Amino acid sequence: QAQLVESGGGLVQPGGSLRLSCKASGIIFSTFTMAWYRQAPGNQRELVATISAADTTGYVDPVKGRFTISRDNAKATVYLQMNNLKPEDTAVYYCRAVDRYWGQGTQVTVSS
Repeated sequence: QAQLVESGGGLVQPGGSLRLSCKASGIIFSTFTMAWYRQAPGNQRELVATISAADTTGYVDPVKGRFTISRDNAKATVYLQMNNLKPEDTAVYYCRAVDRYWGQGTQVTVSS
């Protein structure tokens, strides 16, 4: 049974950093494009970053230069390093194995 489990969320001050992790099981992880999405209260879920099976990465404009997506196929894990966090980054962050599976989400709150 496929499962994606996120971790690493929490409360951080503006300008701080967090690293999210998403551990996959029950899938052939190395073959999937992986993505991070986020959903703020009252907003639709939006794409944040992607990484292909060939390690090609992509980012939405609001996070370019601040967030880095990476993957470790041996650990079946995808990461999202988030630096210089802003209050507008506050959201539930979801991991996705495109276009099949979702994780349960992890809360990120950026506040002083």
